[in-house]
Amino acid sequence: MRLITIPKEKYEDYRLKVMFNCYKWDPQFLDNNTIAKYALVISKKEHEELERLTEDMDYETRKAEEILNEHLEITKILALPKKIKKELKAMDNYDKDKHIRLMRYDFHPTIEGKWAVSEVNSDVPGGFAEASLMPQAAIDILETNKYWYRNFGEILTKAIATKVVSGGRIMLVHCTSYSDDRQVMQFLGDKLKNMGFDVIYAATDHVRFLNQEAISILSGNEGKIDAIVRFTPLEWLIDIKPKHWKGYFNTNTISCNHPIAIYAQTKRFPLAWNMVEKFRGKFTTWKQLLPETHEVKEVKNKSGYIYKPACGRVGERISIKEACKEDEYEKILKDVKKHPKQYIAQKQFNSKPLVSEDGEKYHVCIGSYSVEGGHAGYYARISQTPRIDSYAADIPVLIDNEK
Repeated sequence: MRLITIPKEKYEDYRLKVMFNCYKWDPQFLDNNTIAKYALVISKKEHEELERLTEDMDYETRKAEEILNEHLEITKILALPKKIKKELKAMDNYDKDKHIRLMRYDFHPTIEGKWAVSEVNSDVPGGFAEASLMPQAAIDILETNKYWYRNFGEILTKAIATKVVSGGRIMLVHCTSYSDDRQVMQFLGDKLKNMGFDVIYAATDHVRFLNQEAISILSGNEGKIDAIVRFTPLEWLIDIKPKHWKGYFNTNTISCNHPIAIYAQTKRFPLAWNMVEKFRGKFTTWKQLLPETHEVKEVKNKSGYIYKPACGRVGERISIKEACKEDEYEKILKDVKKHPKQYIAQKQFNSKPLVSEDGEKYHVCIGSYSVEGGHAGYYARISQTPRIDSYAADIPVLIDNEK
């Protein structure tokens, strides 16, 4: 695995192409450029290993979801928001063959020469366009045929097309006031329109549910919906407070992702493993890759552990001290002490930074997608600190043809 520099004289052209041709409408976070000046090249061997590990973990995760959904008593340890817990019983009609299952597993290289997985983005993983268009933009600017990539967008839309009636109406549910959400949905919507689908861009409260079927009430787009692609996180739904959000849990309308995703989305998911294994669940690959994870009270006064919020996203509120800004670290510890059940304690792994050709060191997170159980491409980010958060830069992943 190595970083390849985008030639300095070509970088600005590359950045503009990523912004205007690759749906990267948020190229900054505060004053930080979030379009990397590098491409990440992985070897054929590394790709094959990541592919295998992703599919093995995905099998284990989906099996665990089914067990948890059948044995709700186990889910108490997940400490899900109360309003979501009340709706879990409604998912007794879940049919894995009806819905489209999308996940992204976040891999990190370690100084021991192994992989560590920090989490699975089980509910609404992002990075669609970055995983589909940025790699080709990098190949074009590098003017090489040495590399290839797996096009995530092609795989996801083909999976949708296999389950949604030809020409069907697909509602892309997202937070419509955020450009970083809309860019994901616009990319996907444009691809689906080109395939002949009728696409509706909408917010969560533009959906009503009648007899467990989704109905659009958006002006000019009223009527039955054939499929929902949701990009609004489940825990956000209860904060947004749309009147009919509960219908997402038991709808028969094809969904990507169905709310069953909440079980693995919470960082407390590993705390349920021992109980899930009593019902023939297995976590062989997960246990190989995920650092030790415990209740906060179990590691009191022990060194080498970090705290992660159960419902955290984009690296927020993770207590990696060297990555925290100003008094952030102290605030996290204070909140952990106040709300221990809303966090987990996890053994900190030793992230191995890559050294660029100009001598800069960057930590890497490779998000490896699965769609319907199969590997579906990569979305990667790099950071100068071990915490991959909103300050990190998006980087295309290329696979070496020869090695």
